[in-house]
Amino acid sequence: MQLILPVWEVRMVNTISLLGSTGSIGRQTLDVCREQGVRVVALTARSSIDLLEQQAREFRPRLVAVYDLEPALELAKRLTGLDIEVVYGLDGLRRAASWPESEAVVTAVVGMAALWPTMAAIEAGKRVAFANKETLVCAGELVMDAARQFGAEIIPVDSEHSAIFQCLQGSRDREEIKRLILTCSGGPFFGLSREEVGKKTRADALRHPNWSMGEKITIDCATLMNKGLEFIEAMRLFRVTPEQVSVVIHRQSIIHSMVEFRDGAVLAQLGTPDMRLPIRYALTYPDRGKSELPGLDLLSCPPLTFAPPDLEAFPCLKMAMECARTGGTVCAVLNGANEAAVELFRREEISFGQIPQLVARALDDIPNIAHPSMEEILEADRQARECVRRRLP
Repeated sequence: MQLILPVWEVRMVNTISLLGSTGSIGRQTLDVCREQGVRVVALTARSSIDLLEQQAREFRPRLVAVYDLEPALELAKRLTGLDIEVVYGLDGLRRAASWPESEAVVTAVVGMAALWPTMAAIEAGKRVAFANKETLVCAGELVMDAARQFGAEIIPVDSEHSAIFQCLQGSRDREEIKRLILTCSGGPFFGLSREEVGKKTRADALRHPNWSMGEKITIDCATLMNKGLEFIEAMRLFRVTPEQVSVVIHRQSIIHSMVEFRDGAVLAQLGTPDMRLPIRYALTYPDRGKSELPGLDLLSCPPLTFAPPDLEAFPCLKMAMECARTGGTVCAVLNGANEAAVELFRREEISFGQIPQLVARALDDIPNIAHPSMEEILEADRQARECVRRRLP
């Protein structure tokens, strides 16, 4: 597996499987495929078959996988007469992830649902373009060990980790890294107190200042849990300690992240807040595919500012950083409890301030297991979700 050192014998991919094609990252990945002429041989979605049907008719993949059975049966009827196999369930997602014609797999599925298809892609030795942070947060050590074992190439798609990956292409020795600096927009509630943040509504939380994303990740950005998950993900991806990762608030989202080296040099990757840039790089690496989209105009940029995160007002980030230092199953508990709490908030069954409260209770209630197996990680995830549901007022 190669993650940091340049590998000049690799080339851009020509065929991909796209897991989660109907979500925000999935749709933008298809934009890049149109732009770069990449063939899509497999598509997957949970249940959004109207859009999935449109995508299937345009890209004519060999395989389409739908997680839920009833939508899969309906889609199969709609695609009758086309040379497209429709499958369903977890086995269907695994088939899509390991499809022989696919050179790379883009994992744009949100949450722990991406774990098993991601492992299938790794075991098939694919290039995995990671847009799913939960898999690495919960089972990062097992995933990265498997990537080394099967020779899979891991390339991050998250804008922050892609920025770090790009900055590291000029470094041939991991020991040169002093610090990874993750930038954070601060979300829609930057500058507010914990009490003020806790009173915000679902509509408030979905007003991200810079990025257009799905609801779950947008709410995670509002709590800063998204940055906490990225903190853990950075440790896993780049094999560094928690002490080598830091977070800085950068409201403009122009600098996507930075790397400080042992000689004092700091490299940064700048660009407009457009996810198609890191997606494109993950598919064209080690080359850079041409884009007709407007680039960054430095003369019209606002002043670039930086500030420390407020860990009191945003306890989710603090909890994630503590979990990163603890290790074991606490990271799976953190993620599972957060997913369950965010879903309750999306349904307006709890307040915004209850999200960190429910996560904290799960972390207190569920014992940690150091060096867990995959089964222990999945059990910790299950217990965390159940703990959140049980603790509802």
